[in-house]
Amino acid sequence: MHETFATADADDGHDAASRSHAGPAAPACAIGGASADHYAGGREGDGPRLVTLGCRLNAYESEVMRRHASAAGLDNAVIVNTCAVTAEAVRQAQQTIRRIRREQPSARIIVTGCAAQIEPERFAALAEVDHVIGNAEKMEAKTFATLTLADTPRVTVNDIMGVSETASHMIEGFGSRARAYVQVQNGCDHRCTFCIIPFGRGRSRSVAAGEVVREIAGLVERGYNEVVLTGVDITSYGSDLPGQPKLGRLVRQVLRHVPELKRLRLSSIDQVEADDELMRALAEEERLMPHLHLSLQSGDDMILKRMKRRHSRSDAIRFCDEARRLRPDVVFGADLIAGFPTETDAMHTRSLDIVEACGLTFLHVFPYSPRKGTAAARMPQVDRATVKARAADLRVRGEASLTRHLAAQTGKRVDILMERADLGRTGQFVEVRVNRPQPIGRIVAATIRGHDGERLIAEVAA
Repeated sequence: MHETFATADADDGHDAASRSHAGPAAPACAIGGASADHYAGGREGDGPRLVTLGCRLNAYESEVMRRHASAAGLDNAVIVNTCAVTAEAVRQAQQTIRRIRREQPSARIIVTGCAAQIEPERFAALAEVDHVIGNAEKMEAKTFATLTLADTPRVTVNDIMGVSETASHMIEGFGSRARAYVQVQNGCDHRCTFCIIPFGRGRSRSVAAGEVVREIAGLVERGYNEVVLTGVDITSYGSDLPGQPKLGRLVRQVLRHVPELKRLRLSSIDQVEADDELMRALAEEERLMPHLHLSLQSGDDMILKRMKRRHSRSDAIRFCDEARRLRPDVVFGADLIAGFPTETDAMHTRSLDIVEACGLTFLHVFPYSPRKGTAAARMPQVDRATVKARAADLRVRGEASLTRHLAAQTGKRVDILMERADLGRTGQFVEVRVNRPQPIGRIVAATIRGHDGERLIAEVAA
């Protein structure tokens, strides 16, 4: 289970709509999506610039690196934070590096992220690359201080499995002033057969609740109305901490100790790990947003077993039914993989059917892409044309579900967190266009007047 933003096949026809509604962290590393290339262009000779590929967690960590690189005085440098979720993601990272070198021939190119952690030799072999640093090293200020020295090693990548703590490198948020992201967990202890990310992120490790609460309190003081708890596998939160506190306890502590926080949101969760306290919080805490992005991956039991997922189809349906009973306004997003090895037409049909069975609103669909080093890559593969066709089927099913949800909102009163002057999100993470400009970061009341097929249209209360 991971958080998606990631990278799918370049020619799979993955549309922006299916990505934009996936979730606030549009799951931390997951299994695919269209590449998010946050390239801060600029002139050669300027300070460090970041190119972020992949997940929201990468974007979070890029801001930490920006701070460290700036403090070290690292000038005329481009840091490429890579994704390894698919082979296509790695290929795109290489293309990006070559493009940067063409555009900035004198810049120092530093490559890091999951792809660099897993395949450092691949990136070290590129003539365009000056330095390769690992996922643990990229979070340390001393790494960037060392990069300013003449005798800096070209490759600094250590064994990520030896990392036992998540450093408290919290930041003040990134992007717009709409919402802040707080990393509470990193790494993953599971071994889903399709996923290479544990070898890029290491073992699951958590940030102590006190540190999380202090960071969020500071973010609220600086004007943030919404905070998202993010990580690679946040429902495994606390397994490495004294007393093994669960995610639900962390949520309760944040809401109890930061009463000024208006909205708390979760990134992608593994529903089989959702603890009882988390479910009670969903039912009782209005400030915990009614949107859950689920790591489902398939609607077929045999495929789930071959993925080494820890839930069944009935488990997923039962979870959604229970969550909806506890919080009637909750909506669900979900990751689904199309064309997993050995998937038959009948198995694919069961994945299509899970959309209605679970009442999913937002789908994040990934055509399966084999990753060298994973068990699934050694299984009998489905031909690429069939994979892409099945992904298209799922997206059509998802679009229909989203349209039904949008149509049902007409006339409702909602609170919208403004991300742009004219666009914001409801508590259910539905995008809304408003009739007149509003301050970014403000929560405004509005009435839904209709939709355009992708987002709601609302009139802001006078």
